[in-house]
Amino acid sequence: MAGLRVDFGLFLEPLGFIKVLEWIFSIFAFATCGGFQGETTLLVSCKGVVNKTVTAAFAYPFRLNTVVFSVPDPKRCGGTWTDVYLVGNFSSSVQFFVTLAVLVFLYCIAALVVYIGYKHVYQQNSKFPLTDLAITVVIAFLWLVSTFAWAKALADIKMSTGASIIPGIESCKAPGTTCRFASATSMGTLNVSVVCMPSAIWGTLCFLLCLFMLNVAF
Repeated sequence: MAGLRVDFGLFLEPLGFIKVLEWIFSIFAFATCGGFQGETTLLVSCKGVVNKTVTAAFAYPFRLNTVVFSVPDPKRCGGTWTDVYLVGNFSSSVQFFVTLAVLVFLYCIAALVVYIGYKHVYQQNSKFPLTDLAITVVIAFLWLVSTFAWAKALADIKMSTGASIIPGIESCKAPGTTCRFASATSMGTLNVSVVCMPSAIWGTLCFLLCLFMLNVAF
């Protein structure tokens, strides 16, 4: 029979336990990235201005090339200060990562509903475990690709918002103008988004899940 039969037994088995871990990891992945907001701060001295704080606020999806620093003063340092933008557009990498995390989150919820309410159907029909196995393998591969892409983008974001940006700011090279890097928002939560799905842990979980589902299917 294909009726609903609530059974939490699979939570004590690798199949259900691993799906719960995948669900938790996916939450960390999109929550840490999607809600991030930060800023880079410089101290600018120019004509009539001493150590004026200028900031550039950035956030997900990290289109830094659209982020402009505030101006030091209404006169723009006597006409020597032009609009200064951060460098780089990292939206494709982070949006791929976050979108995949959301899809994994939804898939895990759907899978857990099946495990809890329709365990008997899942185990009686070999097509369900095989389909679940195929989806898990695809997800593991996409997680690996997206994590590497996002890790590279995160490293570039740190460079584009750190002290190394000052030599590339033309306004800071104007006579009588000096710029000093003050601070940048900590990106610890973004680091969490990268390490929450390390390939070693994900590979181990995928391996255990594959073994279990192959036993169920065959």
